[in-house]
This record gives sequence, structure tokens and C-alpha cells, in this order.
Amino acid sequence: MKTAVMDTPIGALQIKGDQDGICEVLFIEDTDFTQPQEIPSLLWDAVNQLQEYFDQKRTFFDLNLNPVGTDFQKKVWRVLADIPFGKTTSYLAIAKQLGDPKVIRAAASANGKNPISIIIPCHRVIGSDGSLTGYSGGLHRKKWLLAHESPVTQQSLF
Repeated sequence: MKTAVMDTPIGALQIKGDQDGICEVLFIEDTDFTQPQEIPSLLWDAVNQLQEYFDQKRTFFDLNLNPVGTDFQKKVWRVLADIPFGKTTSYLAIAKQLGDPKVIRAAASANGKNPISIIIPCHRVIGSDGSLTGYSGGLHRKKWLLAHESPVTQQSLF
């Protein structure tokens, strides 16, 4: 397993992966992280694509992913991966997509355990009433990510 750490506008991201794909992209709270001298070649694409995302040059990721989880969690994460850039959905909508509105709590739990932040866009899931709900990276990051993906166009009054 190879590891890289990158700085972003909302904190450090740790990326882990192996020859089978990216296993983890998670925010780390250690403010004293040191960027490794070299990014492992295995993780170059992930780091570059994430940087392009933060630079507003990428809206879609093209990476091999290999998240570790239960079959149900992986099913939820596949649904999350299909949420378009700049759009949001609700936990109820995800449960319905899975074929059973009664699995809403299980779907929410799987969403919260997503090990590949941003690339599998769990931040795009909000409450049915439009409220921001939990995010393992912190609600301040969720709010930033949603604003980053749906910037309000400013119009001059003059």
C-alpha cells in the first residue's frame, strides 16, 4: 500500500492505494503533516486529478477505485459515484435507488463510511429537507465542497 498526502484549500488529504486501485482518500487533521519527498508513481493520477478538481479544472474522476467495505456498502458507494458534479441527492433517494426506501438508515451509515472522499462524492448527499447533514470530513468541508461545485454566478449591477 502506497501513501501520499496533499494540501488542499480545506485541509490535508491522505491518499492510499495499491496496484488494484485507490483504497482511501480521507482528510487528516494533523496540521504538521509533511509531504513525502516524492509521490509514489502509483498515486500520481489520483493526486493530479484531485489537484485539477480543486483548481476547478476537473468535474469527473477517471481512476481505478478499490474501496474496502461490505457488499452493501460498495453498492451504496456505486450509487454515490453516479451523482453528477454540481448536483445533490438525499439519503431517501439513494435508498429508493437501491430498491427499498426502508434501507435509508443503512444507506446513510454506508455513506458515512465511504473511504474515498470527493472521488466517491458522499458530500453531495443532503437531507430530504435540503439541510446539510453529517460529513466525516466535517460540515465546514462539506459546505465548501458543495459551494466549490455549484458556484453562484455574480452579476454586476452596473
